[in-house]
Amino acid sequence: MNPAPETGYIQVDEGGARWVRGPVIGEAPWKLYVNGRELLSFLCTPTDLHHLALGFLHSEGLMKSLDDLVSLKVYLDEHRCHWLVPALGLNATLTMGVAEESVGAIDVRLRGDPMAGLGPQILTTGCAGGVTFDDLLAAHAPLTSETTVTVEQIRELMRQLSQSSELYRRCRGVHASALAEGDRLLVVAEDVGRHNTLDKIRGRCLLEDIPTAHRILLSTGRISSEMITKAVKMGVPVVVSRTSPTALSVRLARAWGMTLIGYARGRRMNVYAGHERVHIQAEWRDPAFDPAHDLDGDGAVSARDVQLAARVWGESSQ
Repeated sequence: MNPAPETGYIQVDEGGARWVRGPVIGEAPWKLYVNGRELLSFLCTPTDLHHLALGFLHSEGLMKSLDDLVSLKVYLDEHRCHWLVPALGLNATLTMGVAEESVGAIDVRLRGDPMAGLGPQILTTGCAGGVTFDDLLAAHAPLTSETTVTVEQIRELMRQLSQSSELYRRCRGVHASALAEGDRLLVVAEDVGRHNTLDKIRGRCLLEDIPTAHRILLSTGRISSEMITKAVKMGVPVVVSRTSPTALSVRLARAWGMTLIGYARGRRMNVYAGHERVHIQAEWRDPAFDPAHDLDGDGAVSARDVQLAARVWGESSQ
């Protein structure tokens, strides 16, 4: 399936109007089946779908490690299927006959019955309607990490992320995220859903045995509570976005000892949580400012906060 199919449209600018053909970002529903049971449908860009499924299942605790996976099949079209069978060392797209009704399905076989105690879904904010089975009130121990960053380092990593966003350069309308260490990107993923990019990163890291803890997550999308929850599960202490965090994600980041940076554009950025990990060499405009007292750093997240958020998300998803 083409991740950026072409279409015709009218382009209007200061020079007039004309008919053109150009790419638009692909989006399609993909049904995820686990041990024969339909779990959910992803709305996503059809790239690296095996990474997406692996990352989601790992993030939600349905897989503890790659040893839990018996097989994963992505039915791409009527002639191709991507097979992942770790025990056989198989991870390839094969040419084969695929039943028409199977196209658009991701079939996962896991050991045991991981869905026996699955909790209710929480519909989360997101361009493609994120889903999580994780209880947002569940306790995550505060992260302890010696990872630190500099303003110039963040600037350089965000520049690399922009340059690595191939689908965005082709047709816009897509989010990109990356896992980084030091001054280099390790894994990059693109998708119409910003939360999908983190699942794709986690899935690839699981498959290729790339550690995620003590590293940096970068994203072009808004950092919602779902995004910060996915990050803490990966053991990532520093999360950076080109745009804004939500109020709940800021409070969760503070509670979990994470560094959260928003509006990282050029030499500008806002440090919302975990400022102690950021080496800021700029001159303070307010010499009386004391982060220990002037930031709302208690990190308290009340049950009412989460209940209200879940209710709003549920209503907005109808």
